[in-house]
Amino acid sequence: IGAVPERETPADVLIARGGLTLREIPAGGVIGTSSLRRAAQLRHLRPDLEVVPVRGNVETRMGKLDTDRLAAVVLAAAGVKRLGLEHRITEYLDDERMLPAVGQGALCIEIREGDPRVGPMVAALDHPATRTVVSGERAFLKRLQGGCQVPIAGHGRLDGARFELTGLVADVDGSTVIKHRLSGPASSAERIGIELAEILLGRGADEILKNLSSAAL
Repeated sequence: IGAVPERETPADVLIARGGLTLREIPAGGVIGTSSLRRAAQLRHLRPDLEVVPVRGNVETRMGKLDTDRLAAVVLAAAGVKRLGLEHRITEYLDDERMLPAVGQGALCIEIREGDPRVGPMVAALDHPATRTVVSGERAFLKRLQGGCQVPIAGHGRLDGARFELTGLVADVDGSTVIKHRLSGPASSAERIGIELAEILLGRGADEILKNLSSAAL
């Protein structure tokens, strides 16, 4: 990774018919999302709603509000904003309700390792604070051996020289959510990510991950 540019907001957003917030959607309403992570947290927050999978690019998923008569869809704010569709956002979902995916909103520029010409060229695009935060998040995910088919979330932030990371592992149905926050020196972001993963594993995340892995076989 030759450079990690400054991160766009990592939050998820709700785009709803009628401009409703998540709290205002009536019981029985149908929400679409392409993410198991979002689905699990939505079911935990609003077990009275129906969460269904939607596929396609951002505009296709937004179009399903009309074609599939969904009450709302949940998407990454970064993608919506980068497409110039921010005006469609009904509500930003804070990370107390919807913890983002690891690295959400961040980009990276891959280069050949040790490339003497390209390395210095892209280095000017690097944003050290973003690199630190994303490195901690990625270390957390790597220790859990997670991917996009597992309800895992991780969001870090810097406060001066302190790094704080919140991590989550959930059952797909949202019945069990294991969440914890850990902080320490920013220089130890990756170690903090690994330690946080170990804490969640010790609290039952290992069983959730084993069950999900078995179900996928």
